[in-house]
Amino acid sequence: MADKKLTFETSLQELEKIVRRLEEGDSSLEDSLKLFEAGVRLSRECQERLNQAERRIEVLLKDENGNPTLQTIGKDDLREDHEPKIKKRIVFEDDEESPF
Repeated sequence: MADKKLTFETSLQELEKIVRRLEEGDSSLEDSLKLFEAGVRLSRECQERLNQAERRIEVLLKDENGNPTLQTIGKDDLREDHEPKIKKRIVFEDDEESPF
């Protein structure tokens, strides 16, 4: 498992298996410690992949001239309690009858 680079989904599945085995409580102390170490490693790998994905997220916006531009979303922009920086409404051509 350590030799291959696992996908995020596979790593998460492996982490879930480890958690289930640890919750069962049937493993010896030494085996539990090894499982815990593997779980921490997988957890860190998953968190790093999520951080990388977050940095890659881009949103298509229009500038003041109406031209499409790309803007990267930062960590603070993803918080639910965060006010949006852009308060423009994007209107699609067939959206004229929308009450909003």
